[in-house]
Amino acid sequence: MDEADAIRTAIERCARAVELRPAVGQGTAVTTVRLKPGLACEVEDGPWKFVVGMTDSYGGTNAGPNPGVYGRGAVGSCLAIGYSMWAARLGVPIKALEVEIAADYDARGELGVSDTVRPGYLAMRYTVTVESSAPVEDITRVLDAADRCSSWRDDIAHGVPLTREVRVLVPER
Repeated sequence: MDEADAIRTAIERCARAVELRPAVGQGTAVTTVRLKPGLACEVEDGPWKFVVGMTDSYGGTNAGPNPGVYGRGAVGSCLAIGYSMWAARLGVPIKALEVEIAADYDARGELGVSDTVRPGYLAMRYTVTVESSAPVEDITRVLDAADRCSSWRDDIAHGVPLTREVRVLVPER
């Protein structure tokens, strides 16, 4: 069984399971982020651990890529993986695929020096480059299906309700 067949089989099995029992596909993902010295964070999710940091120009120690890198990487990798899954599912061969994420920003909002500039990205765009022997119509069908079902694309394009809970711990003396 080649990679595309293995992906198609796994995705179709997952889709059938979730269609028959929606609760199988519902849950809550939890990631823990711990602040470390030097404007760095250790991120832990199950067996995965990685470091996020800020550059020295922001007072950090360059301990790792900044949150924006991971955010853009999350969107781009979600799209690329989705395109691969849908290509396998629809039987469209893809030899190579690249997703480039561009995000426009204005640091005045993030630094709190302008009330008229939002702290987040002003706009995001992505460019998909596909190498394939398939007709352009088939590639477009794959991209459209994957875009429609992409969780990170949806999160960015439509926003997700976000709430905050605060717990204050008083250190022992």
